[in-house]
Amino acid sequence: MSTPIGDYALLADLHTGPLVSAEGSIDWLCLPRFDSDSVFAAILGTPDHGRWLMAPSEGTLTERVYEPGTFVLRSTWSTPTGTAEITEFMPIDGDRADIVRIARCTSGEVTIVHDLRLRPEYAASLPWVRRVDDPGETSDGSAYLLAIAGPDAYALRGPALTSAGRRHEGAFTLTAQQEAVWDLTWAPSYRPIPPPLDVSAALETTRAYWRDWAARAVCEGPWADAVERSLLVLRALTHIETGGIVAAPTTSLPEDPGGVRNWDYRFCWLRDSALTLEALLAHGRTEVAHHWRDWLLRAVAGDPEDLQIMYGIAGERQLPERTLEHLPGHLASRPVRIGNGAVGQFQADVVGEVLIALDKLRTAGVAEDDFSWPLQRAMIDYAVRAIERKDQGLWEMRGDPHYFTHSRVMIWAALDRGVRAVTEHHLPGPAQEWSRLRDELREEILTRGVHPETGAFTQHYDTREVDASLLQLPQTGFVGYDDPRMLATVAQMERELLHEGLLLRYRTIGTDGLSGDEYPFLACSFWLVEQYAHSGRRSDAVALMDRLVGLRTDLGLLAEEYDPAGSRQMGNFPQAFSHLALVRAADALGQ
Repeated sequence: MSTPIGDYALLADLHTGPLVSAEGSIDWLCLPRFDSDSVFAAILGTPDHGRWLMAPSEGTLTERVYEPGTFVLRSTWSTPTGTAEITEFMPIDGDRADIVRIARCTSGEVTIVHDLRLRPEYAASLPWVRRVDDPGETSDGSAYLLAIAGPDAYALRGPALTSAGRRHEGAFTLTAQQEAVWDLTWAPSYRPIPPPLDVSAALETTRAYWRDWAARAVCEGPWADAVERSLLVLRALTHIETGGIVAAPTTSLPEDPGGVRNWDYRFCWLRDSALTLEALLAHGRTEVAHHWRDWLLRAVAGDPEDLQIMYGIAGERQLPERTLEHLPGHLASRPVRIGNGAVGQFQADVVGEVLIALDKLRTAGVAEDDFSWPLQRAMIDYAVRAIERKDQGLWEMRGDPHYFTHSRVMIWAALDRGVRAVTEHHLPGPAQEWSRLRDELREEILTRGVHPETGAFTQHYDTREVDASLLQLPQTGFVGYDDPRMLATVAQMERELLHEGLLLRYRTIGTDGLSGDEYPFLACSFWLVEQYAHSGRRSDAVALMDRLVGLRTDLGLLAEEYDPAGSRQMGNFPQAFSHLALVRAADALGQ
């Protein structure tokens, strides 16, 4: 039986994001980057697909928290003979990759048990494991466990585990105030293993980094704690060196248990990243937004005529999708995919999302350089040339392309921000031509994207269905939140898309080209909060916000979707889209 998605904690070092279960098992770990091959993949299969269990024998978890403002995880355990505290973290150190796990007996006597199963290459290979001497200057002279598989090496320092077939195990008894420390270090197999870590110094440095970052993010109001944790998640999903922001640190956690809606989200969607930038900007983190703009320029600059919807963490363009047949999947959901075939889709809204974010960055006082505005002009030109093309829409539909209303509005927004850049910020560009195209497109949308009978905006021009993406229309300035067409659209959504009080993206009746169904998409419900807040329905907005914030895990994390009947998180986890939408909704209520 798969561990519930919501039972996992995220650790973070701004390079990758392992998941630790409430049972004390690291069931997902990719090193050194989010998109590297996993060495622990039990979340997508069984323990033998890779994990590192460390927990008190016969222990019961009584509390699990992040130290305030950090990703240092503290778990309190009770056993028949005593109590223990487990502290886990990843040091913020760009020169190495470590996971540190500290066990301390707080009363009585406890036995800490381990089950280590290193399974590189998504559990497709077994490493060569041996014990080697540790001659480093900070070493105590003991040997450490060294595992090598192709380009990867893993070193485990700490009280020695013993071989038990294809795994390593150990049982270590601690008495009150005794502690034991284990550190799993990754390194390229063709380079020397890094020296032993100064764990105490690394822990203090890591605490200080996260607390300083959180302290400089402005969070106020009744949901301030939820906003702060969401901003921290968005930071955790940002690669510290490249500036790329991944949509989630996981792949193939299902939207439909037992179904095929399983996708790899360990890449940088321009849309998700742009919206994340807006959330960070609104809370004073301009430097992160600047870093992302630099990433964008590098990723797109090579060929803005062939703009992609997503890129790799360092701007890679080739993200081929393939399936891992040997992994049974979370909740038996197959196929397990790595890579993402949607990279080749045309999604017309992406340019608008990016230009809206860069307009806000410009308005926040970050000056354009010699490269950034020319690239934005090239992106607008790209949108103009593609203005007659049908697309796959915000949700990456794998069915036939259409003129999606949301996508058309985002092209409008791209042209509108181009006009603003010229007229308000005095940047060079054909504002008159862009203005003409913008106004013509607006007329088209209001003619073809509004159903004559319902008076509501439609998912695309060939249907009367609505789609939660339409909640973003007023966010662009295309119409007001209280525009009669928006109010009619919201009323239709409430009739057709609300599922146990939460909002579905759309009705899966063939448009997306996939079998199966899905649960309410959390970001959409947060958008509905924003809509309510700006259209005179504050009590509805507050009630829905309180409910959504209450759906977070014990650690304040959100997946992509939520199953109300099963009271469980579904989809990739934690999801940037959900957390940035939480921040926007809280900001809307704060206004």
